[in-house]
Amino acid sequence: MIESLLIANRGEIARRILRTARRMGVRTIAVHSDVDAGMPFVREADAALCIGAAPARESYLDQASILAAARETGAQAIHPGYGFLSENAGFAEAVQAAGLVWVGAPPAAIRAMGLKDAAKRLMQAAGVPVTPGYMGDDQTEARLFAEAEATGWPVLIKAVAGGGGKGMRRVDDPAAFADALESCRREAAAAFGDDRVLIEKYVLNPRHIEVQVFGDTHGQVVHLFERDCSLQRRHQKVIEEAPAPGMDAATRAAVCEAAVRAARAVDYVGAGTIEFIADGSDGLRADRIWFMEMNTRLQVEHPVTESITGQDLVEWQLRVASGEPLPRAQDELAISGWAMEARLYAENPATGFLPSTGPLAHLVFPAGIRVDSGVEQGGEVTPYYDPMIAKLIVHERDRPTAAARLAAACGAVEVWPVRTNAAFLARAAAHDDFVAGDVDTGFIERHQDALIPPARPSAELVAGAAAALVRAGGADPWQALAGFRLNGPEDRRVALVIGGEMQLAEPMAGAARSAVVGTERVAFLNGEAWPFAAPDANRAGGGAAAGDGAVLAPMPGRVVAVEVAAGESVKAGQKLVVIEAMKMEQALQAPFDGVVAALPVAAGSQVSEGALLVRIEKEG
Repeated sequence: MIESLLIANRGEIARRILRTARRMGVRTIAVHSDVDAGMPFVREADAALCIGAAPARESYLDQASILAAARETGAQAIHPGYGFLSENAGFAEAVQAAGLVWVGAPPAAIRAMGLKDAAKRLMQAAGVPVTPGYMGDDQTEARLFAEAEATGWPVLIKAVAGGGGKGMRRVDDPAAFADALESCRREAAAAFGDDRVLIEKYVLNPRHIEVQVFGDTHGQVVHLFERDCSLQRRHQKVIEEAPAPGMDAATRAAVCEAAVRAARAVDYVGAGTIEFIADGSDGLRADRIWFMEMNTRLQVEHPVTESITGQDLVEWQLRVASGEPLPRAQDELAISGWAMEARLYAENPATGFLPSTGPLAHLVFPAGIRVDSGVEQGGEVTPYYDPMIAKLIVHERDRPTAAARLAAACGAVEVWPVRTNAAFLARAAAHDDFVAGDVDTGFIERHQDALIPPARPSAELVAGAAAALVRAGGADPWQALAGFRLNGPEDRRVALVIGGEMQLAEPMAGAARSAVVGTERVAFLNGEAWPFAAPDANRAGGGAAAGDGAVLAPMPGRVVAVEVAAGESVKAGQKLVVIEAMKMEQALQAPFDGVVAALPVAAGSQVSEGALLVRIEKEG
């Protein structure tokens, strides 16, 4: 068994590998960039070494620095996790050449599956069904157009060396083919240094089905059943589950056996995933499921497979890399229950899913489920790496129960001031079509209005915030009785500022959770997060509400400059404060001539989106 392991990755997957390695008695070594020095994975490892600056190319992609760290710390093996160098055949060979154990796929298998056209030809030879289309060497526009016509519209143009949704264009109209081809080639060349493409039949009701495979050095290959990863946004997975809804035993057997043939065709060793595209227009049928590609590494969504099989896939990786046979034979593996995983990201769905960076001043995960996370409260989401905060994983006896549990888990997330997609995930998991299993890769686009409603707090959250304000003593009793009149019906509404505007709401105890985060009070409900306050905390002398003199932060960030002082007269368009986020500065200006009536921030203040920066009142 491997005795010491260097993890050439960061965040959530580094912690995941550390957890299993520690249980198995393996000494662990973390490598990290300078900006990651305070991350949990660094602290939890037995040893840690800084290998460079924040940009990944200067640290996590720096092969020489990683190998030097392995020598310096006496590591016996290197686990690449996923992403970064996990599917880099050259790095795998360099690790082996250095006399170290590579906990990953054989370099030859990585190369064989790295180019989509070559991989498809290899799969055809192995008897694995592939998507109809063209993957030849003739890359002239005329030949590619002719092949697209023969395949039948719509078609998908895909970069031969592509991945992650880059270098991919759907073409419905022959007249649009030339422009789409040029755009695809340009993007492929920029992303992969290779502008070659292939043509595939575009499946109109596509479902993304993938099979977990595992091989060892003794010639054994097994599958650990399938996952459905159809819920995607811009080709990026959002919610994954296992097994796949609507998969009958005969179709499962056919697809999983095809996946094993695919792995055997490249003498596969270790954890891998065979990805298939399925035409879901008439249910899942073996003759309508085709090979798409192979990922020669552990997948982000591996926890759902672990949940339904009761196996630890990282332990399998370490045992196989140590030369041991697979821990289980095929007939010893079975499906138990249903598992789902949601990817919690630091992003704002209301602004087109723009990344949200900054401190995690308040971070609460749901209790009673598996949460794989690379961060903790008090940490920070930086602009340098993938903005995933955590993976929320549930395992229940059946699919409806799992969906309900996942929706509740996503709704229980509390994060501030960083914005997240928690409410979006909760709505997706609770949507009638999702619960019914009516899911394909167009689900999010089809239901976008329901999943991403207008950005304003729900009535229930406002009522909960009002109750929290009363409990905290933040509402003057005369303000609270906003509609009070002698001998009239009682009006228990409370005045508060929330969502950038004044609202009157009847307090509803227990409707929403609330917390004081820094100088703000924040309400949480169903994945939503909104700061709120009593009017006198946000308004000067009962002045105008937001939008009438209130200058609010357009995004989470840091105040880098304050150009005015309280009580100072200003002119319309005058610079008031400068806020910085994602390495970009934005100056906020006075909306009209007036006086600075409120200035709750100073240089260096961290502010959340929508926070009051300055309030201007008209003079006189």
